[in-house]
Amino acid sequence: MLLVALAGASPLAAQTEATSKHAWVDHLYPIAYYSSIDGFWGAGHYDWSSPMGFADRREPYFGRVALDIGASTQGSYAFIVDAQAPAYWDGWRLGLTLSLTRANRLGYYGQGNTTTFDRDSTAGRSFFYRVSRKTQGVRLTVQHRVAGPLRVLVGGSLERTAFRELPGETVFERDRVAGTIRPDELPFSDAVGRAGIVLDWRDLEVDPHRGVFAEALVATGHGYTRTSASMHIYAHPLQRLILAGRLGGESITGTAPLAVQQTMETSEGPVVALGGVRSLRGYYDGRFVGPGKIVGGVEARYGLLWAPRLLEVKLFAFYDAGRVFGPGESIRLTRHGLHAALGGGVAVALLRNTLLVFEGGKGTEGAQLQFATAWSF
Repeated sequence: MLLVALAGASPLAAQTEATSKHAWVDHLYPIAYYSSIDGFWGAGHYDWSSPMGFADRREPYFGRVALDIGASTQGSYAFIVDAQAPAYWDGWRLGLTLSLTRANRLGYYGQGNTTTFDRDSTAGRSFFYRVSRKTQGVRLTVQHRVAGPLRVLVGGSLERTAFRELPGETVFERDRVAGTIRPDELPFSDAVGRAGIVLDWRDLEVDPHRGVFAEALVATGHGYTRTSASMHIYAHPLQRLILAGRLGGESITGTAPLAVQQTMETSEGPVVALGGVRSLRGYYDGRFVGPGKIVGGVEARYGLLWAPRLLEVKLFAFYDAGRVFGPGESIRLTRHGLHAALGGGVAVALLRNTLLVFEGGKGTEGAQLQFATAWSF
């Protein structure tokens, strides 16, 4: 994966010009990159933020309001307004996100952990395992520090998800006609309330070198309840070497619509699971769908350039594994039915608030290239 262009206001200048939470600076720059799923993306980013400078805190900034607009050559697009205040008020974190996105080449291979991929079935049917998904939503999250690294979380969201069948015969069309995908899921509107606890012992949030991050969340939507939990551990045994590991799981009870099964809840927001840059790298986005999920992985990150909190360029290698569980199946730690992927890449960390990740992974069905602005975990 290649970042073609990244230019604009210098974040270093912003850090040195404003170290008080009462000072705000803005940044504007274009971004272009390539993904094996969506092709080439052209995007623009603007933010107005209150930088933290080199203060000895884990948060990336006191507050920020950002606008991201982008579109891909494969018809995907994103329009996101995101306001975050992780440290502006002592003991409180607030986040508000408005989004309009379309994943025009999202994977849909059927539902369950044993769905198969037959390369011959795509001959003359290039969208056989694809569907277009459009999502509109507004999400509010409030967190309050109880003691030390422990926070409580409450929040809510309004979401609407619509699917569009792509040309030709598709697995999505087959499941819709067969009734596997119910008519009331197309489209699906949802009002969600969530609560949880977060334990954050990381030294830095955007690019942690050491510490522990754990969360447990419960969310209730239209006809279902979602329970999610995860733990991330970071160790720094050598000056330039960082080891990271994670284990997460989720269970959805009730009548779980497809739009809900395709994602996994986190305190930062929902991520596509299982398959994709935030869950099971090396597999196509949304590769495995089910109301229950487990995902784990380990990663080694080594600094080629090493100026902590100023500039770090890291090579990394990872191993991911996970699976989904069908309706009525108990969520459990097991080696049976796991799907695994190996891969690696390069990451660039600037100061305490900017991360660019270029990575490739390979599972049993080929390889995927991705670009991200956050670690997978």
